[in-house]
Amino acid sequence: MKLTLQEIAKLIGASVHGEPSKEILGINTITNANSEQISYAATRKYKKSLINSNAGAVIVDKNLIELCPTNALLVENVYLAYSILTHKFKNHQNINHFQKAENIINSYSKVNIAPGCIIGKNVAIGENSSIGANCVIEDNVNIGKNSRIESNVTIQKGSQIGKNCVISPGVIIGSEGFGNARDKYNKWNAIVHLGNVIIGDNVSIGANTTIDRGSIDNTEIHNGVKIDNLVHIAHNVIIGEDTAIAGTTGIAGTTIIGKRCMIGGKVGIVGQLTITDDVIVNATSTVNRNITKPGVYTGFVPIMLHSEWKKVGMWLTKLDKIATLLKIKLKNIK
Repeated sequence: MKLTLQEIAKLIGASVHGEPSKEILGINTITNANSEQISYAATRKYKKSLINSNAGAVIVDKNLIELCPTNALLVENVYLAYSILTHKFKNHQNINHFQKAENIINSYSKVNIAPGCIIGKNVAIGENSSIGANCVIEDNVNIGKNSRIESNVTIQKGSQIGKNCVISPGVIIGSEGFGNARDKYNKWNAIVHLGNVIIGDNVSIGANTTIDRGSIDNTEIHNGVKIDNLVHIAHNVIIGEDTAIAGTTGIAGTTIIGKRCMIGGKVGIVGQLTITDDVIVNATSTVNRNITKPGVYTGFVPIMLHSEWKKVGMWLTKLDKIATLLKIKLKNIK
């Protein structure tokens, strides 16, 4: 897709500050965008990245336009404008590229592909790998050597899977992430996800687990990770080497989990957090803040109004100090 800034401005309701005829070929992050790509800066936390950006253009609001070193598209709602634009740069899977396994099996050396599978264009499958019955492998997927893809797995466009991996039945890799922006009428506008999923070597993924593609950057599952059944990993999550995640855990977008962590069953991890290496999170816990020190963590309380939870949370963090103070006072009384 190639669009001028004037065409993009018309699409997203922006005013152009710069060269209207400037051509844009894609979308990238504010840090990684080049002169032929557009990005966006939604809040002042992007200030430093915006000032140093090499993007060909940036979508901004009135609070950031003075900091923009390149062409700017001025809008009222940056996130909404970005969500609208993503639809123009998404290359959806062309179903006409699919071929039945029996028609292309000879294209692969020492690969087992079961009947009922359909395979897209430019798919690479390493030697001694197997594809189970009724799998869907979309365009530009790469599967390493000695990997086993079991039945009814869907690996969507552009996903990369390393060597010696086991993908259990019903897994979906590369599904669209969950991101939406509201307009002035409080109606949702879906954000198209343009990144991929990159899975390292010696990874196992349990049945019916879903791993979403990244919004712009990739979702990454590093070497040696072990994931149980029914886990949901959202867009742009990064999971470090040799981490294990138990069943029915949900990890929200843009969370980074370190190496050698163990995440118990039914854990909920809030988005945009960082968990350091060698952390254990006990089952059914909710992780709603960064974890910066290795150790064993547990956290769960009954659901309540958020205004009440803020009060409860404040007192919970002080219970140890209160108990110590009470012991001292009781000792003095005696």
